[in-house]
Parts: sequence; C-alpha cells; structure tokens
Amino acid sequence: MSVTPNDRPELQKALEEIAASGSWAGVLVRVNDQRGEWTGAAGIRELGESAVPQADGHFRIGSNTKTFTATLVLQLVADGRIALDDPADDHLPEYGLDRRITVRMLLQHTSGLFNYTGEYYEDGTTAPGIAWQGQEWVDNLFHTYRPEGLVRLALSKPARFEPGTDWSYSNTNYVLARLLVEKVAGRPFAEEMQERILTPLGLTGTLVPDASPEIPEPHAHGYYTYQDAEQWKTVDVTRANPSWISAAGDMISTTRDLHTFFSALMGGRLLPAPLLAEMRTPHPKYGYGLGLFVQETEHGTLYTHNGGFWGWGALMFSSPDGRTTLTASLTTGDAQLDLMAAAEAFGKVQSVLIGEVFGA
Repeated sequence: MSVTPNDRPELQKALEEIAASGSWAGVLVRVNDQRGEWTGAAGIRELGESAVPQADGHFRIGSNTKTFTATLVLQLVADGRIALDDPADDHLPEYGLDRRITVRMLLQHTSGLFNYTGEYYEDGTTAPGIAWQGQEWVDNLFHTYRPEGLVRLALSKPARFEPGTDWSYSNTNYVLARLLVEKVAGRPFAEEMQERILTPLGLTGTLVPDASPEIPEPHAHGYYTYQDAEQWKTVDVTRANPSWISAAGDMISTTRDLHTFFSALMGGRLLPAPLLAEMRTPHPKYGYGLGLFVQETEHGTLYTHNGGFWGWGALMFSSPDGRTTLTASLTTGDAQLDLMAAAEAFGKVQSVLIGEVFGA
C-alpha cells in the first residue's frame, strides 16, 4: 500500500520545514508502518533547479554501510567460518594486529585501534589521519585509497586504548572487517555482499562502488561548502571516489532498499536469532551493538545506524520487530556550516522525524 503526502500532512510539513531551515538542500523520506508505505520529499534535487528529490533516487549511505558489513561478517560466523571471539590476527596475520583484538571488538568499536580518518580526544586535542575535509579533500576527490593502506596507516599510530577496555568509533575496524570477509570468503567484498545480501533481498538499487566515483540515475546532488582561507567555496561532490571510507561507509542505496534490508534484518530473516541478539546487545558507553546503535527513546527502543559525510546524510531506523521503519536521504547545498553545526543540524532532523514516525 502506498500513500501520498496528503495522507500524512504532518510528516510532509516536517520535511518542508527541514528543507526550509537552510541546512539542507533536499530531503527524501520513506516510512513503512501499520498505515502502509509513505514517501515524501522536499527541497531541491540540484542547486539552481526547482525539482524535488525523486522517491526512487540513489544516494550515498555513509556509515549505514557498517550495518551491511557487520551483517555479512555475522553470516560467516553463522556458517562456522569464523567466531566472534577469534583473534582477528588469526585471519589477518599479515597486519601484526594485537592478539587481544577479536572479531567482536572490530564490529563493536572496542579494539582501540586509531581511526585513520582522525581522532578527536576528550580533552579537545586531535590527531589527523587522511585528508577528509577542506581544500585538500577536494583536491583528492578522485584519489583511490586501498583498504590495506588505510589499515597500515592506522596501525602506524598509537592505539587509543587497550583492546576491550573502552569504546571509540573507528572506521579502521570496518576496513579490517572488509579484509576479513575477503580473506575468509576468498573473493572480493562486493561479490560476497551481492551474493549473500543484495541479490537474496532483491536490493537492485544498492551497490558497493569500491573506487568508482559514479552514482546511478536517478539521484540528487550533494555539495560540499567549505571555508578556504577567508573564502567560502561550494563544490558538487556527487561524483567522488569513496574508497577513502571503504566498507566503513562507501555504499550507495535507495530508501526502499534500506527499508527492505533493515526490516529483514530486524525481522530475523538474515541472521539466526542468537546472532541477531548479539548484534542488538549494546555496549554500555554509547549503546553500540555489532554494527548498529540501540537507541532508547520516549517512543521505546529503536535500532539504527545513520551515516553522513560531506554532501550526504542517511537515516535508517526500525522498531524491534522490523515492522516500522524510517529511511531517509539528505543532501547539503551551499549552506555555510562547520563540522559542529552540520552535526547539530543532522541531529535535529533525526529528532523531528523520529517523533513524527515513532511517536504517532
């Protein structure tokens, strides 16, 4: 059952307000719940035009990729090919990983490994990794990074903490998870993802691009607006090589495919019940399970993993049974936002949409 924006005017109004806030160029939302399926859009698909984002549009899903990656690893666990508490070094001995780091720690961000995209410490200090913002990132928009190189960069830096003693979000963990899948499966990560998850679920709008800068039509455009010295610049980053983020955030999808995937995962169709329970058991510090967040809200427990990098934002929320889902794409335009302001704007969108969908 599909409904039109007029059937849920309060939700369409929320989208219009999000688009009018100035932080986002366009927003596309899909809701699946007891009332059926609803899609809505607001804002523009491309700067200088008036068309709104298309309901079947493709977009870069950022760190929502981590949920796909974790699911793939857990399917290998279900097959007995690896074990959650195996030392990752057993499968990837060429990197000289600390033997205390387990597969579980990679998926839950408790390995302590340096985040190759840079670290932000509690005392306000930072440690740089690869270039991922500013003019340097723009200059390298089509540069290809290999996952092995990203891992070796991270391993050349001091660990953040002893394995298993704390929690810290690190993209390095999920690049290692990709390499682990490839080693155990004996074939490229994209092929394993296609055969185990994308094809069985009919996710024809979802792909693992590796180093390709292309994004299938139809799609909105994402822009990166940044300050270079005293000048603000806006660059169309729709075409960009995503290899810098690898299996931590490189995938492309649609709101329909994200709904299908997350609903199937939460409904127990992709993993045996004991492994799904492991996946949904949160670390006490930040509520992160194995490849997803467990979020306690006034509307009950929600499972989620959102994603974002310059130009794009993606939302993916589900009720525990997978019957109510919210999936969304956001694109940035020429708003002059720094990193903190962008994060705050992203958080506001999540809060508004969660209230409209799960608070009804």
